[in-house]
Parts: sequence; structure tokens; C-alpha cells
Amino acid sequence: QVQLVESGGGLVQAGGSLRLSCAASGRTGSTYAMGWFRQAPGKEREFVCGISASGTFTYYQDSVKGRFTISRDNAKNTVFLQMNSLQPEDTAVYFCAARRSGMFAYTQQAYDYWGQGTQVTVSS
Repeated sequence: QVQLVESGGGLVQAGGSLRLSCAASGRTGSTYAMGWFRQAPGKEREFVCGISASGTFTYYQDSVKGRFTISRDNAKNTVFLQMNSLQPEDTAVYFCAARRSGMFAYTQQAYDYWGQGTQVTVSS
């Protein structure tokens, strides 16, 4: 089992920045790719970005490309999401997820473990 705990959410004005963290504990010796998803009120959960287990490969959905950066520190079992130039449409609960694979995936069903989520609210 792997436990994931997100932190770093909050309220920020449009144009501001936040850095989310996702700390993993438990059986973290295995290889896990990681993803960040978000769910806005009344909408389905969507894939935001992913990073391979090694950190070599990353992918971003078009709406966050150039503004968000995913990274990981495998020595600390932590994944980060740096979010810059935040917009009101980025308001959502953000979830990190771990996949027992070297490579991330774009669908929720491909992930094995989930955090509880952290709220990000961007005011206009």
C-alpha cells in the first residue's frame, strides 16, 4: 500500500502562484509514475499532468502548458506541482495519484493510489 498526502493548496489571486506537494509513504520502494488530476465543481475529474518514475518524461494538458511544472524528488518520495499565472478556471480540488508503472497515464482508471485532494481557489 502507498499513502499519498497533498498539501500546498489555498486561495490566491489571478496571476499568482502556488506550489503543491504530494508526499508518499508506505511501500514506496516500487516504481511509480505520478499524475496530478483536478476536479472543479460540477465537472468530471481531469488529468492535469504526469511524470514518469524516473522523472525523465513529463506531459501537460494544453490548458496548463507553460504555466504548470511537475517535478519529483525520489529521495524524499515527493512530487511537486508548481502552478504559475493561475486563473479562476484553475479553481478545483487537486489530487495526486500513483501508478505502479514507470510511465504515467492519462486516465484515472490507470492509477492505483490517490491522495485526498487539496483545494485550490483562484479569485479574479
